[in-house]
Amino acid sequence: MKKRIITLIAATSVIMGLMSGCGKSGSSEPKNQLEAIKKAGEIKIAMEGTWAPWTYHDKNDKLVGYDVDVAKAVAKKLGVKAKFMEGEWDGLFAGLDSGRYDVVVNGVDVTPERSKKYDFTEPYAYIRTVIMVSSDNNDITSFKDLKGKTTANTISSVYAEDAEKNGAKVTGVDDLNQTIELLLQKRIDATLNSEVTYLDYTREHPDAKVKIAAYSDDANSIAIPVKKGETELRDAISDAIKELKDDGTLAKLSKKYFGADLTKHNK
Repeated sequence: MKKRIITLIAATSVIMGLMSGCGKSGSSEPKNQLEAIKKAGEIKIAMEGTWAPWTYHDKNDKLVGYDVDVAKAVAKKLGVKAKFMEGEWDGLFAGLDSGRYDVVVNGVDVTPERSKKYDFTEPYAYIRTVIMVSSDNNDITSFKDLKGKTTANTISSVYAEDAEKNGAKVTGVDDLNQTIELLLQKRIDATLNSEVTYLDYTREHPDAKVKIAAYSDDANSIAIPVKKGETELRDAISDAIKELKDDGTLAKLSKKYFGADLTKHNK
């Protein structure tokens, strides 16, 4: 009888110990992705690494770019390290969906379709459509001035559609170099493209006699997507981005990589 009592007490102690252990383990489990990131001490960031000046490798094969520096600054605000994981564009969101990545930082446009599937942070850049003209062209200063003018773009592009909507006659071209050639030869009056494209071109061709004649009123917001429902992570990153805007860090980084401040919604 005594042996049974001792066995019962021992078994009860084991069960209580297990229950106590389970309780402690459960209480230490991260409640959300932000807590998981802070517990791990790192945030897994997906990007292509092949898209200058957003994310690319320099001559020493070091991963650099606007997105790289922004991601590092955000991670520092969160109190964790930035772990960069490179992949092809099509696989970045699949990795976010599966949990392989915590976020995607790769110049991602906020679109209605993407917003249905992901939560987006505060934008950290804004991209506008611009009208590019030759440096000595003062006839075009707004989108209304395109009426009756000639432009060049790839026919299937949204820029060609925008030009036609504003009354321009569009010439079909194969690429940007051909477009700029037509522009400099005065065979067209203007061309429409993204502000970043203009900045990229003039960075590579600093002596090119082209300029921006006008900016679109609307801008595409560039932000960081997180899994739907991870509001704590979204809000923490948004707060970090706001702080980086306020202290001038984002503007400084934008000027470093683009030669202009793309962090303001209004020009």
